[in-house]
Amino acid sequence: MPIRKNSRLSRRAGTAFKKMTLTPASKYLLLVLGAPVALYVLGLFLYRRRRDPYNLLRKETENELLASGLKAKLKAEAVDQLERKHRFFGRTVSRDRTMREAEKISHELFLQQVREETEARLARKNLTREGYFHTFQSLLNNPVFLVLTLIPGILMYIWIFLHSQPYLKFVFDRLVMSLFVILGVSVLVFTLLHLSPMNPAANILGETATEEQIRHFNEIYGLDQSYLAQLWNTLKGIVTFDLGKSFSGNEQVTATIARKFPVTLTLTLISLVFAVLIAVPAGILAAAKRNSFWDYSFMFIALIGLSIPNFWQGLIFILNFSIKLDWLPATFNPQNALSYIMPTIVLGTGLTAAVARMTRSSMLEVIHEDYILTAKAKGLGRRQVLLQHAARNAVIPVVTVIGLQFGGMLGGSAVTEKVFNISGIGSYIVDKQFIPDIPSILGGVIYTAITISLVNVIVDILYAFTDPRIRTKMKQQ
Repeated sequence: MPIRKNSRLSRRAGTAFKKMTLTPASKYLLLVLGAPVALYVLGLFLYRRRRDPYNLLRKETENELLASGLKAKLKAEAVDQLERKHRFFGRTVSRDRTMREAEKISHELFLQQVREETEARLARKNLTREGYFHTFQSLLNNPVFLVLTLIPGILMYIWIFLHSQPYLKFVFDRLVMSLFVILGVSVLVFTLLHLSPMNPAANILGETATEEQIRHFNEIYGLDQSYLAQLWNTLKGIVTFDLGKSFSGNEQVTATIARKFPVTLTLTLISLVFAVLIAVPAGILAAAKRNSFWDYSFMFIALIGLSIPNFWQGLIFILNFSIKLDWLPATFNPQNALSYIMPTIVLGTGLTAAVARMTRSSMLEVIHEDYILTAKAKGLGRRQVLLQHAARNAVIPVVTVIGLQFGGMLGGSAVTEKVFNISGIGSYIVDKQFIPDIPSILGGVIYTAITISLVNVIVDILYAFTDPRIRTKMKQQ
């Protein structure tokens, strides 16, 4: 049993390796990750190539064509063509130059003839030319080679394993793309803050600060270093979760973000659940009862929800439900569950409206497809057709909107947090940007971007599970 299992793994590794060599990036990354194994295969390939039937047949063909006088014939034809061309254009060219050009042309034509004749003879004898990657693949099909090279080529085999599993490869590719997005955001945000005309030292120390105090401040926080040195320190701090201390308040940036970010994330997630539970059924009902009272009512409310500014809606809520009716607290308190109600409604109103409208339009597009008519013709009930067939296919663009709007809610929560006095990451970034407190702003933006990137990865995974076309494409690739 172990031998059969190893043979199966070897064949799978060989098949995945063959597919990966079709893509230049994957092919060269394989060689880098499995450098010790690749060098061994290279040595074996060079040794085998001496006895490669292609090389032996090529040498034999070349000698035969030389003996037949083909090269001399090609050179004579090239000389004749060059002389005709020079006479036609009225050029005076020396005999030596003409012979050199003819020699070069005839040599290239001769090699082409040798290649074509060799390949034709190789095909007639049912032989194949063995290249480096062909040798590599044939070795991977051998279980013994797989076992012996597992440890030195562990990174290469992990890479091959990921590519042999469509779903793992899909997730891995999205994670790698997210890393590049986060890196790009980090460099862009840091560059903008670095180029800002505002002077953090002067803003924090005040107008009475001396040049010596400003210079000492810049030395403490590394602002006197070059752009590249500061950028490297910042990227290293992001990876190690150590962005140092903030310019204002002298507090650990990572610890502060760890306290404030969960507050914003919790409000956003509650708003997201609230929006989905209301918007998706409303959109389905509006599409099922198109041009009815329910349709017009839901879409009118959704239009209002898209038009209301967050700050105005929050102030109206505070004025009515806190000041006049005294039902809900005006300011946020994590220990009081009632204080979550108004911020989550304000934060989720725009998402609710967008998801409801997208659900309706997507449902209307789907219910006219042929498979829906087929389901109805089979005698399925209206509710079963809508929920099991139409809604399942209409949810794909809705998932897109939810993913995009979640990023907007998480990144744009500063207004809502300011209105309800919430000590979250949004208000934290706004307070720090006027200094500018580079470590604090950068940490808040980057870790928000990381969360948004992870959410987008989850959305892409949901695509793969909801859309059979994407699953089929992954398996084909």
